[in-house]
Amino acid sequence: MGIFRFEALKETLNRIPVDFKENGKHSENFGINVFSENTMRQYLTKDAFNSVMDAMEHGSKIDRKIADQVASSMKDWALSKGVTHYTHWFQPLTGGTAEKHDAFFEPIGGGNAVEKFSGGALVQQEPDASSFPSGGIRNTFEARGYTAWDPTSPAFIYGTTLCIPTVFVAYTGEALDNKTPLLRALQAVDKHATAVAKYFDKNVKKVTASLGVEQEYFLIDKALVISRPDLLMTGRTLLGHSAAKGQQLDDHYFGSIPQRALNFMRELETECMKLGIPAKTRHNEVAPNQFELAPIYEETNLAVDHNSLMMDIMGKIASRHNLRVLLHEKPFAGINGSGKHNNWSLSTNTGVNLLGPGKTPMRNLQFLTFFINTIKAIREYEELMRAGIASASNDHRLGANEAPPAIISVFIGEQLTKVLNDLEGVTKGKLSPQEKTDLKLNVVGKIPEILLDNTDRNRTSPFAFTGNKFEYRAVGSLANSAKPMTILNTIVAKQLKDFKIEVDSLIKNNDLKKDEAIFNVLREYIKQSKDILFEGNGYSAEWEEEAEKRGLSNNKTTPLALKAIVSKKTIDLYKEMKVLSEVEVRARHEIQLDEYTLRIQIEGRVLGDIALNHVIPTAVNYQNKLIENVRGLKDIFGDEFETIAKDQMDLIKKISEHISAITTKTNDMVEERKKANVIEDVEEKSFAYCDKIRPYFDEIRYHCDKLELMVDDELWPLTKYREMLFTR
Repeated sequence: MGIFRFEALKETLNRIPVDFKENGKHSENFGINVFSENTMRQYLTKDAFNSVMDAMEHGSKIDRKIADQVASSMKDWALSKGVTHYTHWFQPLTGGTAEKHDAFFEPIGGGNAVEKFSGGALVQQEPDASSFPSGGIRNTFEARGYTAWDPTSPAFIYGTTLCIPTVFVAYTGEALDNKTPLLRALQAVDKHATAVAKYFDKNVKKVTASLGVEQEYFLIDKALVISRPDLLMTGRTLLGHSAAKGQQLDDHYFGSIPQRALNFMRELETECMKLGIPAKTRHNEVAPNQFELAPIYEETNLAVDHNSLMMDIMGKIASRHNLRVLLHEKPFAGINGSGKHNNWSLSTNTGVNLLGPGKTPMRNLQFLTFFINTIKAIREYEELMRAGIASASNDHRLGANEAPPAIISVFIGEQLTKVLNDLEGVTKGKLSPQEKTDLKLNVVGKIPEILLDNTDRNRTSPFAFTGNKFEYRAVGSLANSAKPMTILNTIVAKQLKDFKIEVDSLIKNNDLKKDEAIFNVLREYIKQSKDILFEGNGYSAEWEEEAEKRGLSNNKTTPLALKAIVSKKTIDLYKEMKVLSEVEVRARHEIQLDEYTLRIQIEGRVLGDIALNHVIPTAVNYQNKLIENVRGLKDIFGDEFETIAKDQMDLIKKISEHISAITTKTNDMVEERKKANVIEDVEEKSFAYCDKIRPYFDEIRYHCDKLELMVDDELWPLTKYREMLFTR
């Protein structure tokens, strides 16, 4: 066994699980490290509290004097908890989070110092922005960027640092982060959903998009991860033969949680509770050593912040347990990858879930209005929805092992499909009293009892209705949910805006009553959106053919999918909804293409290194042992050795063939990489890496994995699947 692999396994097997004991009930710990509404009531003056709450609820500006009061109170609260530093916590276009810590400490002369934190430091900071991706918005030497306080997401304490959630914008005002466009999209959906909700309840003043993010992940022993250069540097195994036992018995799914994993989960949940993250559910997932944490839904901006924060603390806590969290969508071939299922809905300030049915026909007409408009929005912008979940890592996951395919479709279940079919048959124009009665009693009025039996889920559906919400299942586990949520809320806002215009026009110009106008518009939307509905197997070749006939896209790679981002249709959408300018859209397109290219480039370099410097030398070493064995047999058996040593000689030949193939294909891959690297156009370069370089990965892997089965286990240098996935 390779010495590094042997030492890693020995260290892993000798580990004693780190025990963790919760400190108090979760309900007692919840939000204790958050500058929450309750905390603000204790520390802020009445005027300051009302000003912050007004900013949170209505987006109003906070006066500078009030900001000074808030900062002072926030500092006092943080110091009482042992905090020494503060940071503006933001989400640049790297996909992760960023922070620069500053001490409260400030000298005042005479050898004295005070703890200081002003309103100016709270509201705005100027971090060096030169090294964050900007997509050409500014030159590298133009380093200035601003972080600005987002009062809708409360400040929190992590470790000894006060973290203040902020947006991140360029000196010229363009968004350089994922939070800014999300906030704009949430404002848009609030505005237009509220306008439509008023058809059914005049008391509605605000609509909030809610989100619950189910996070899947793998937990692997830290020593074993360190023993794998590919896992360490790319987040996934670039080679490795499948273990004899994988997930085929389904025995890991919902099984007893291994003790080391459970100890990690308990500490993670305790930290989540302190930070106000409502972690609710934990369980084993389908693949071995794969798990899930699911929170209770929250307001979307806060839910995105909490998920980003949770991914960060997962890694830190795992390290304390000598574990490594793998968030890559497909770290291991042949078994399930990991997703981040985004459960999305809309709720009013009056406490009504707009995607939940009610007990009256009016409530159910409201449900159908938002339900059908959401489906229509997905149909109109299915390519943009696919672009929203595109990444080099998610490309490996989509279309296999229960992950949704690259074709965006909507699953609503057999019973709701029947409801839509019935609505499609509604008479166009004015309805007779009997037609109105039949419609409301026989179709609209029966929705609650229909949904009671509509609990089945299509695991291959990218976007499925699951009772009172839509589940966006295609989002990858490594992704920042702000990106797909910005798209979803923007397209729904646009659709609701168009819907209201059409309904109002019918009421005004055709002398139709409100219900009749709504039914007429919904009827047409059902006809226009039927192509996006699909209840079958998303993996089948038949569905690919059918989807093509329906005019649905099937963009299987990131460079292809990202074309939708810079289409005229998308740019016009973002401009109209005031979510992104054309400059911001094109910058994001360039950044995502560049990131894709760099990730494939890194994977190619790592794979080439492992293949040439680990696999081939090990194979040659074993081959030499076989050659010595054959020579010994020849000395002993003379002319008979060819018969006796036939299997060894065949093995020597096969090893040589695999070594030759690895060398040739790795060299060819390097040459293609050299060609691609001189391409200046970002999109052309990404396609070169996608179409010319990436295909070599599977070819090289095939021969490496064959050698893994042939070479003596004691010599093989890399930790194997069976050891990573089944060592507790």
